[in-house]
Amino acid sequence: PTGILLVGFRSAGMRPLIGKTLADIATERGVAPEVAAMDLVVEDQSRIGVVFFSMAEENVRKAVRTPWVSFASDGGSFTLADSVPANSTHPRAYGNFARLLGRYVREEKLITLEEAVRRLTALPAANLGLRRRGRLAPGSYADVVVFDPAKVADLATYEQPHLYAVGVRHVVVNGTAALRDGQATDARPGRVVRGRGWKK
Repeated sequence: PTGILLVGFRSAGMRPLIGKTLADIATERGVAPEVAAMDLVVEDQSRIGVVFFSMAEENVRKAVRTPWVSFASDGGSFTLADSVPANSTHPRAYGNFARLLGRYVREEKLITLEEAVRRLTALPAANLGLRRRGRLAPGSYADVVVFDPAKVADLATYEQPHLYAVGVRHVVVNGTAALRDGQATDARPGRVVRGRGWKK
């Protein structure tokens, strides 16, 4: 229960609980953690957003060093264009790949920059059967990220998860700029891509 952080509720009335752990709520309510968890789901009438602190840093480093592991994230996508979202999130929503490139590549030198880029692009595209994706080559879709290897870094924390990463200059999706000189454009060039596992 101490390793379960509450980060999202549908109901605005539940949002003051964001940032507390399940153990905190159980103690405040005088109930077992599993009872508190079920009560929260019922009270919010939805699934609640949580972060589980179940990963060990050494296991992350082992995965980074393993050449057949693709890098990915299950973090949501947010924009701060209008305001900070009401719900919290896991810091990886803003800095997963910047953390890889900044911490594990530049600072800790666990793998080379070239290997990191391959495992962020070509390897997952190949694994998912996404043709003409993941490589800069004639006939491929123009998906390009321009970043400064000396500056790219994540800034988001559990306490302040809505902080953009730094060091990314441009992002081009399907040939259209989605980020230009570090600023988001209004373009929405992304498309659903389906690999060989897609079934109608």
